[in-house]
Amino acid sequence: MDIFRVGFIGHKEIDHFRQIEEKLREVIGKLLDEKEFVEFYVGRNGEFDIMVASVIKRIQRDVGTYNNCLTLVLPYPVADYASFEKYYDEVLIPHELNHVHFKAAIEKRNEWIIHNSDLLIMHVVREEGNSAKCKKKAEKMGRKIINIIFTDERK
Repeated sequence: MDIFRVGFIGHKEIDHFRQIEEKLREVIGKLLDEKEFVEFYVGRNGEFDIMVASVIKRIQRDVGTYNNCLTLVLPYPVADYASFEKYYDEVLIPHELNHVHFKAAIEKRNEWIIHNSDLLIMHVVREEGNSAKCKKKAEKMGRKIINIIFTDERK
């Protein structure tokens, strides 16, 4: 089976929530139509991450999970791990993060997502912050990126 891996990275806070959500739904739906199997990698550290998971879960209710999997990529162990296992199709903590200090773990987890994705879907509108650093890193690596922004948002 041909597995296409899609990672998501974006700002903690989102303006134009409905418009970004609508664009996400459109892009994700198209991927599911075009690819044999899509594995989605998402974190849970801000509004964009939560929006992505919610959009994917709604799409899964409509089309099923036969050709997709929603994977929560955690930067470190968490207390409510069991509740995440009920919501996400898979939960993983990359072994590369086992000895990373917790203050650096989210950035390292995002790097893991960049390295392990065929496509990155991002919501990056500002030039500063961790999401912007991730976008620059992904561009430098030559990763394919779809940056979902509302047309009125400034970079």
